Formats: sequence, C-alpha cells, structure tokens
Amino acid sequence: MSLYQNLLLITAISAFLSIASACSDGQCKLLDECSSDGDCEAGLYCFACQQGFSGSRCVRSTVTNQFKLLNNSLPFNKYAFLTTHNAYAIDGYPLHTPVPRVTFTNQEDMITDQLNNGARALMLDTYDFDGDVWMCHSFGGQCHDITAFGPAIDYLKEIEAFLSANTEEIVTLILEDYVGPNGLTKVFTDAGLMKYWFPVSNMPKNGEDWPLVSDMVANNQRLLVFTSIQSKEASEGIAYQWNYMVENQYGDGGMQAGSCPNRAESSGLDDKTKSLVLVNYFHSMSSKEKTCEDNSGDLINMLRTCYAAAGNRWANFVGVDYYKRSEGGGSFQAVDTLNGKLLCGCDDIHACVVGSTSGACTP
Repeated sequence: MSLYQNLLLITAISAFLSIASACSDGQCKLLDECSSDGDCEAGLYCFACQQGFSGSRCVRSTVTNQFKLLNNSLPFNKYAFLTTHNAYAIDGYPLHTPVPRVTFTNQEDMITDQLNNGARALMLDTYDFDGDVWMCHSFGGQCHDITAFGPAIDYLKEIEAFLSANTEEIVTLILEDYVGPNGLTKVFTDAGLMKYWFPVSNMPKNGEDWPLVSDMVANNQRLLVFTSIQSKEASEGIAYQWNYMVENQYGDGGMQAGSCPNRAESSGLDDKTKSLVLVNYFHSMSSKEKTCEDNSGDLINMLRTCYAAAGNRWANFVGVDYYKRSEGGGSFQAVDTLNGKLLCGCDDIHACVVGSTSGACTP
C-alpha cells in the first residue's frame, strides 16, 4: 500500500472514530459539540456563540427551581429570580398593526416559554394605544404602529395560564408604566389575574423581610406587580416599585466593569429600607451577538460588584436580554450562583446541603 493510500486510510479511520465517539440522541452534556437540540441532554440546547467557542455546543436552557431543589419556606426576598428584560419584545411576534414593525427586540421566546424555562420576573413596557393597553417600545415617549408589539391582555393571559397550571410558582411583573388611570386594573381583571394578586398591604415598608414563599403560595397571592407611577399605589393598589426595590443603572451605563450605580429613579443600592434588589445587565441597544458573552462570566462579575454596592446584599432579580444565549451556563448559572449565596452561602445552589445552616456546602 502506498504512502498516499496509508494516509487516506488513517484519515478515514480517524473520521470514523470521531463520528462514533461523538454524542447524540440526548446524551451530549454541557459544552459538548452538537448538531441539533436533540443531541443535548435535558435542560440544554444546541447553540453557536462565536465569541465563546467554535461550532455549536450544548448550553443551558433552564433555571434550577430553587423551591423544588431546597425549600420555599423562607421570605420571598431570600431568593433570586431570572428576569427577562422587555419580555414582550419578541423576535417574530405576530404583527397587530397595519404597518411592519420597525424596532428592536430583546427576547426570542414567547412569554409561556420564558416562564417554562424558569424566568420568574418579566419587565414590561405598558402604554395606552389604539384604545387599549399595549406592550410597546416608545418613540418620543409615545407608542406607534411601528413600535407596537401587541395588546397587553394577550401577554397577561399567557401569565394567567402559567399560574393556573403551576400552583406553587410566583411571578413578578415590573412595569414601565405609561397607562392612564384604571387602565391596568381593567386589563389585569379582564385577563383573570386579580385572583393571584399580592396586596400592597402585605408588602414590607421599611426593609423588613417579605412574607414566606410558602404562605404566599398557600394564600394564592402569587402575582407581584410593580408600577413606575407612584400615585397608582394609593389609587389602584399597584405597588410603586421604588418603595420596595433598588435597581442599578440599565443599559450601557450599568455594564462598566467594577461599577454598579443606581438608576436615577431608584434610591442608592445600599438603601436597606428597600428589601428587594434588581440588577440589570444588558446593552442600551440589544445585540444578539454580544449577549452570549454578556450573559456569561461578565454577568456574574457584575453581580459580585453590585453585591458590594448594595451593602453586601445579593440581587433578587437579574434582568437580561436574550436570556438563553450564553457560553455555557449563562443567566441560568448566574441565578444558581445567587440562590447558592442567598440560601446557604455557597457558590452554587447545587452545593447547598438540604436542611443545613448557611455555609454548609458540598464539594
């Protein structure tokens, strides 16, 4: 056999062994190479992140449910939750206006998928538009045909269906609110969500702990809604966000390494009269290409920076764009890290020992 034939044989054998050893059929693990979602094991999907790795690999697609893994017996503010920024601004969302939509998106999944994959807080922009309440990006402070996504009730009905089917889960809505008096009350009522409403009267006013999650579930008070309009707390019973939560700067101003300033509307992050902490980590203009890197190590580094800025308090909410894009663990791992820190002082919720005191971590 000639040298050339030997080389061909060696190449063929190498290729065969590579194919034979490659994983498939749901057996591929985190960061294994893959060709389709079906290659990856449960909780992963096949994704290409040019900034992080070559080709396509299995990365995480779901959050660890902290309530099921450990407990739901602590106050609500002792847990962390994945938060989808502009959760309504979805790629390919059906057109509801007579002209094409000309605006940016921030997510790729429908609300139902976001919730099923573990998002438990949704950031939504609500506007008066076309005689109803709509989800919309603004242009000049107004909703327009080219920036509108859809009637709010369509999104809210997805949330109602999720809460109805998942009776131990809690959902938080953080509203950038441009709706006139009683508009939100009407659309939440029409969507069937008032039966889950967590009342303002039960919210802590001076930095105390929130009610136990188990009690919130038992009382079916499983929907928390925050508005950016202060007067609505008294007039409609919708909690004014800044009475209960601190938040860092959104957009590019909140992505400077080593810095975690508060947004203008929020009191300082170290204001401990507010029991909840929201950390944003997304660009002013969304970018799919950048997000897989943003949602990985950079995000966890920012959470550590904001921990110090918030007076040694870990975030309860982590707001991100394109939440499934990452170099591996992504926003899901970030939330696992936060819940590990909050619940047992460990670097990952999976290291917490069930029934242990803080600081007891498995290897």
